[in-house]
Amino acid sequence: MVPTGAYGTWPSPIDARLAAAHDGRPEYVGTVGDEVWWTAPRPAEGGRRTLVRRRTDGTEQPVLPAPWNVRSRVIEYGGRPWAGAARPGGTGGPLVVFSHFPDQRLYAYAPDGDTPPRPLTPASSDGPSGDPRLRWADPVIHPDHDEVWCVLEEHTGDGPGDVRRVIAAVPLDGSAADDRSAVRELTDDRHRFVTGPRLSPDGRHAAWLAWDHPLMPWDGTLVMKGRVTDDGPFTGVGPVAGDVDESVCQVEWGADGSLLYASDRGGWWELHRIPPGGTTATPLCPGREEEFGGPLWKIGLSWFKPLDSGLVAVVHGRGTTALGILDPETGELVDAAGPWTAWEPTLAVHGSRVTGVAASPRSAYEVVELDTGTGRARVVGSPHQDPVDPAYYPEPQIRTFTGPGSREIHAHIYPPHNPDRVAPDDALPPYVVWAHGGPTSHAPLVLDLEIAYFTSRGIGVAEVNYGGSTGYGRAYREQLREQWGVVDVEDCAAVAEALASEGTADPARLAIRGGSAGGWTTAASLAGTGVYACGTIKYPILDLGGWATGGTHDFESRYLESLIGPLAEVPGRYRDRSPLTHVDRITTPFLLLQGLDDVICPPVQCERFLTAMAGRGIPHAYIAFEGEGHGFRRAETLVRALEAELALYVQTFGIARADVPPLELKK
Repeated sequence: MVPTGAYGTWPSPIDARLAAAHDGRPEYVGTVGDEVWWTAPRPAEGGRRTLVRRRTDGTEQPVLPAPWNVRSRVIEYGGRPWAGAARPGGTGGPLVVFSHFPDQRLYAYAPDGDTPPRPLTPASSDGPSGDPRLRWADPVIHPDHDEVWCVLEEHTGDGPGDVRRVIAAVPLDGSAADDRSAVRELTDDRHRFVTGPRLSPDGRHAAWLAWDHPLMPWDGTLVMKGRVTDDGPFTGVGPVAGDVDESVCQVEWGADGSLLYASDRGGWWELHRIPPGGTTATPLCPGREEEFGGPLWKIGLSWFKPLDSGLVAVVHGRGTTALGILDPETGELVDAAGPWTAWEPTLAVHGSRVTGVAASPRSAYEVVELDTGTGRARVVGSPHQDPVDPAYYPEPQIRTFTGPGSREIHAHIYPPHNPDRVAPDDALPPYVVWAHGGPTSHAPLVLDLEIAYFTSRGIGVAEVNYGGSTGYGRAYREQLREQWGVVDVEDCAAVAEALASEGTADPARLAIRGGSAGGWTTAASLAGTGVYACGTIKYPILDLGGWATGGTHDFESRYLESLIGPLAEVPGRYRDRSPLTHVDRITTPFLLLQGLDDVICPPVQCERFLTAMAGRGIPHAYIAFEGEGHGFRRAETLVRALEAELALYVQTFGIARADVPPLELKK
């Protein structure tokens, strides 16, 4: 007989160190010759990211040892940080170009040789606090192997808005390592933001995306096209698609010279095609009301890739996603078989093979290859291995709730689950509502050991894809337009209250947590509702006015104009919605977690908030982490943060556990 135990007291083999060790996922898949390469997290090595190659014999091998860290800081969220190519004639092994996180220089490296990586771009760590002024992302090695073309972000002053971005060509011979003038700029800086170039099959044209403040890339972008010259900038540059109210998230060339792009002009990100020599675009898979794209939070994301055969590999879906093969001539779409419910926006193709990164509710993210010739999909890299008996994993429920105004709210519900314990028949479990970041983002349906950390102890989790989330069409994500701090707060509360009213959750033991924009929703929920007994606020926005007036990085510096409204027109709304303004309404305990190197949501946000809370008698804890930026990456940080969060719930909910280090709550 399975023993009975109160919710929250259950013993679990999933500790914080185990969850931290499995934090992160493979990213930025590519092919180099016949090999598959990707970046991989190393939480135990200071949170760095390394480059991994899968050789043709199936073995995995790290390409770069510590301390090399393959990660870009362009727009701070970064972008594709590497490109690789096989040497001409197949001699000498592959060549890889990558961005090294600490100094943001581009380096070239021949991993089969004996020499270390050599710099291609100048050192530039003379910005504020020693930050690099020159940053690079989304590189493409030119077919003649003389240059690498990429996005150059140049910080021209000390303010977050003193920046320009262009497409640039960096010589591979290293001549620009000490000479900035050797970098050839291929575009001017007429647009605030650009993605890396995509070369047409004949090498005569390049295409890329561009957008400008105050738009975010999911608001409106342009598909730009220009003619390639021998030694000068692109000529004849102009837009061929997109608009201020049309988001294009990716552009590529088909093997026949057609231009393919994902646009939401029909209300969903759909694939469109402009034929060679044409000007009119045709949707390739219309009427499905699914997303074939997503929010461009990083430069160089890919939701589709054309194959040499003319077929197109696509990541698509509504809420959950699948990998499919689209025939653009017939519109027929065939999905790869397999258990995966979430495919990351990173695809690579080589011959008839498509490689991506996918996960499911029973498996973490792994590198998956689809052979379009046989239709077989298999794991080829970073394979999921159960660190504990999967009987301890939660069983998610896909739910749709009803919010104010009868609007739909999408959520994933993870009830408490542990094969070694059952709860008393008359008990209801505590639940924590998870508000995702972004806010223009999405909580995927995948195995997350942080969720299992709580559910296996008897604490339920509700992940809410509130109005404003992606994955459900443009109209759903625009529910948050000028309604941030309203719709997200209402939707999270509606899910929590529904779980309580239906007898799923204990109404007296509800909590909320989130990071970044989710931290904002958490703080705003504590200040604006009486639903929650406590909350965990991670690297948040707390003061809208300060954040909007030079208090963040350039990429999101005008984001609030769509989420809240123009500051000059609605200043009162910025004050009224800020948790900082309403600390008097916060009456429940909270935990505040912050990285001290965060330039997106700087520590000053937390400091102002804590100053305003001082002396109010509300129990709270503040933990700041040296060396951490926006989002935690180091194993020791992840462990401390997760254990502190559990301690908050144990102490607030009155859970009797002797194995949880106490959290010192100040007043």
